Amino acid sequence: MAKASLTLANGTSIDIEGTVKEIRELLELYGGATAQLRQPPDVSPGRTKRASRVGSASGGTAAEPPSGPNLTEIVNLIKNCSEAENIERNILDRTSQVDRTLLPLYIVHEHLSNAFGLSSGDINRITTELGVPVLTSNASHTLSGTAAKYVMGDRVRKKGQPVRYKLSRRGVQYLKAVIEGQANANSQ
Repeated sequence: MAKASLTLANGTSIDIEGTVKEIRELLELYGGATAQLRQPPDVSPGRTKRASRVGSASGGTAAEPPSGPNLTEIVNLIKNCSEAENIERNILDRTSQVDRTLLPLYIVHEHLSNAFGLSSGDINRITTELGVPVLTSNASHTLSGTAAKYVMGDRVRKKGQPVRYKLSRRGVQYLKAVIEGQANANSQ
């Protein structure tokens, strides 16, 4: 870990501790500032110490983009897409957990070019926002059980490791039939 003392143009003095790269990035951000970089005596250049978690409560570094899919965009697509009325009538107003679980995967497939998969936790957050919550554990059991013939996972299920699911060709056909209100859709 390296340490630096930074003096801003207004006279504010700041002490920084982090990697040399992180300190350089901060110095570039505050271009006009002057700083002194010093290596602590107890750390040799080839050895690093474990980073402290002091900054993690505030979100860590501000330069990191949020990872994962934009769930708000998916919720908005469900509410505002051309099929929204049929989705509400044939999926959201009914009690089929399989259909509610598959709906976010269908939206990603149809409206977001199947760009990414969703985990059972993502499905929980989306359905909760829609007002028809499917618990994470229920979504997980549904995706690995009843709805397994309609989805593809990106890995084998292991406890503690999220699986990202995408809708299969068969799943797309099934959900299109459900959205259109075909009576035989549930018999597949």
